[in-house]
Amino acid sequence: MSVMTLSTDAVSYVCTLVRSRSAIELDAAKSYLIEARLSGVARRHGLSSTSELVAQLRTKTDLELQRQVVEAMTTNETSFFRDNHPFEALRKTLVPQFLTARGAAKSLNIWSAACSTGQEAYSCAMLLRESFPQLLNWKVQILGTDLSDDVLAKARAGRFSQIEMNRGLPATLLTKYFSRQGLEWELRPELRALASFRKLNLIENWGPMPTMDIVFLRNVLIYFSPETKKQILEKVRKVMAPDGVLFLGAAETTLGLDAAFQRVQVENSVYYKLT
Repeated sequence: MSVMTLSTDAVSYVCTLVRSRSAIELDAAKSYLIEARLSGVARRHGLSSTSELVAQLRTKTDLELQRQVVEAMTTNETSFFRDNHPFEALRKTLVPQFLTARGAAKSLNIWSAACSTGQEAYSCAMLLRESFPQLLNWKVQILGTDLSDDVLAKARAGRFSQIEMNRGLPATLLTKYFSRQGLEWELRPELRALASFRKLNLIENWGPMPTMDIVFLRNVLIYFSPETKKQILEKVRKVMAPDGVLFLGAAETTLGLDAAFQRVQVENSVYYKLT
C-alpha cells in the first residue's frame, strides 16, 4: 500500500465519524496513530491508501466499512489481572462482603464493560474459582461487553497467544486453567462457561441488563467528553445493585460527574459505591 499522509480534512472526517458512532473523542493531532490504525482496514478492502479509504467512506454509505473503521479506532489494551489492585480488593474485601449479603439469594453478577478480548472477565472467573469454592453452588454471571465484534469473538473463544499469557497471568494459573492448543493457550471449558460476552455500545441503548453487583469500567471514560461521561455513569448507576461497587481506571474519577458515587479506598485499591 502506498504511503500517503491523510489531509487535515480527512482526519477531521474520521474523528467526526467515530464520535458520531461511538462518542469516542479522537485526538486529531495524533493523525499518525489514526493513519496507522486505518491502514489495516484499507489493506483488507484492497485499497491503495488510507486516503482512498476515507474517500470511499465519504462517497458511499457503507455501514460495514464504517463499523470496521470505528472499531479500528478503539483501544483494546488489556491483560490478565491488569493493575492487580482491583482484584485484591475483590479477594480480600468485596467478595467476602457479597458472600454474606447475597447468602440467601446465592447469586453474584459481575460486568466487565469494554471487555476487549476477555482477560478481565476471565481474571474474575479464575479469582472466584481459586479463592471462593463456596460459590460453586451459586448462580455466578460474568458478563463482558464491547462494541467490537472482532474482540468479542476472541473473548468467546478463550484462546490467547504466549505473549498475552505472559502479561499478568501467574504460572500456577496458566498450568491449572489453560491447555496448549498449537501456538495458543485455551481456557478450560468450565472457566469459559462462567463468562458470557455480547456486543454493547456504551452510548446506545443497552437493552435488558441484570442487576450488577460489581462493575469494571476501567480506562474507558478517558475517551469520552465530560457530558458523555455523565450519561454513561448515570446509566451504570441504574443497573447497579444499591450496595454494588464500580471500578474505574487509575486516572478516572466520578468527581464532578456524578454525585451519587462515593470514592472508597481500601489499602491500594480504589472503588466507588452509591451514596
